[in-house]
Amino acid sequence: MSTTAIINARVFDGDRPLEATTVVFDRTGILAVGGEAPAGAEIVDAAGGTLLPGLIDAHVHTNEQALALDLRFGVTTALEMQGNHTAGNRAHITENDAVADIRSSGFAITPPGGHPSELFPEGFRPGPPPGARGPKPSEPAPLMPFSTTPEEAVGFIPQLVERGSDYIKFMVDDGSVEGHPGLPMLDRATLSAGVAEAKKHGMLTVAHALTIEATRMAIESGIDGLVHLFMEGPHTEEIITLIRDAGAFVVPCVVLNASMMGITGDELADDPRVASRLDEQWMKTLRSSFGHYPQGRLGDVFGSVRALRDAGVDLLVGTDASAPFEFLGGLAHGASVHHELQYLVRAGLTPVEALHAATSTTARRFGLTDRGRIAEGLRADLLLVDGDPTTTISDTLNTRAVWRRGSRLTHA
Repeated sequence: MSTTAIINARVFDGDRPLEATTVVFDRTGILAVGGEAPAGAEIVDAAGGTLLPGLIDAHVHTNEQALALDLRFGVTTALEMQGNHTAGNRAHITENDAVADIRSSGFAITPPGGHPSELFPEGFRPGPPPGARGPKPSEPAPLMPFSTTPEEAVGFIPQLVERGSDYIKFMVDDGSVEGHPGLPMLDRATLSAGVAEAKKHGMLTVAHALTIEATRMAIESGIDGLVHLFMEGPHTEEIITLIRDAGAFVVPCVVLNASMMGITGDELADDPRVASRLDEQWMKTLRSSFGHYPQGRLGDVFGSVRALRDAGVDLLVGTDASAPFEFLGGLAHGASVHHELQYLVRAGLTPVEALHAATSTTARRFGLTDRGRIAEGLRADLLLVDGDPTTTISDTLNTRAVWRRGSRLTHA
C-alpha cells in the first residue's frame, strides 16, 4: 500500500493551525502529523498552500453525480437531510473514492401534503437526475413517514432506525416563508412524541424550521439541532437564549436563506474557480434563486448568525443544495459550501470559526469520530489549497488536491 507525505504545508487540523508541516497517510488513514517524510513515500510539496480536513456539507439532497461534484470542491462528506442514502443503500458510495461519502436521515417525518411538497410546480415529475443510479430490485422502497398524530410519529421511529437512518429529521413548517401559508404542519404533541421516541433509540434529532415560532417549537420539543435558520425577521434575545440553553446546534444555510429572498448565486458563479467546475445546467441553477420570500433581509440573517456565535451555539456549514432546476436555484453542490463559508465570515465569524463549522464541529455534533480533523488514526479525507483560508476564507476555492480515504482525486 503506497504512502503519501505532504510536506511544507500550513496545516489546519480542524481546530487550529499547527506548527507541523508534514502529514503522512495511506489508504488506512493518517499515519503521522509532523516529523519527517518516510523513505519511499510519494512526496507532495505543499509550499505556499494549506492542508485542511475534507469539508463537510451538513445539509444536502443528493445523488452520485452531485456527490462527485462535491468531491471536486473538496467536500468529502455530505449529510443528506431527505433522501434514500440510508445505511443499506449506500455501499456503492461508501466504496467509491471518486465521490463524497454520505450519511442520511432517510425521509423526514411530516404530515401528508406538508413541506416540501409545495416547492414543486404542479404536475412536476423530475424522474431520476441524468446519470443517477436507479434502485436495485433488492432495495426496499423508501419509507415515507407521514404523520399526523403522536402515535404515528412514534410508530415510524423504529422503522426509520431499522431502515438505516443515521439521524431523524422532522419538518416544522407552516409554509408561510415559501408563500404557502396554512401548509399541513406537525403539531407540538406529534413532534414532541417523535423526538422523545427517537431519543429512546439513541438517535440524533434534527428539525427543518424557517420561522422563530417553528424554531421555538422544535427546541421546546427537545430537538438536538436545527438544519435551517429562521429568516422572517431579526432574532430575539429570547430565541437565542433558548437555543443556547438547550445545547442545540444550528446549520444556518445562509445560502438558502439568501436564495429564498431572491438573491442569486451570481457572485459565486462569476468566480472562475467555480465556473470551471460546473456544467451549463448547474451554472443556470446557481444564477437563479428560490425567490419565495423577497421581503426577507439578509442583514437580519447575518445578525442572527452573529448572535448565535456570540452565545456559544455550535454553527455548522450546510447548503440545502439539491437538483439542477432553476426553481431550486442559487445553490450548487460543493461550490455552495465555499459560498456559505464566505457568508459566515461576512456575518462576523472569523475564517477559523467558519472552518470549524465545515470540519470538526460538524463531525463532533453528528458523531463522525473518524473525520473532520487531521490527526493520527483518522481517515485521510484531505483538501490542499493554495493560500491560507485561516486568514482569507475564499482561498478554500484554490483547490490543489483532494484525497478521500487517502485516494487522490485525479480531476479536482
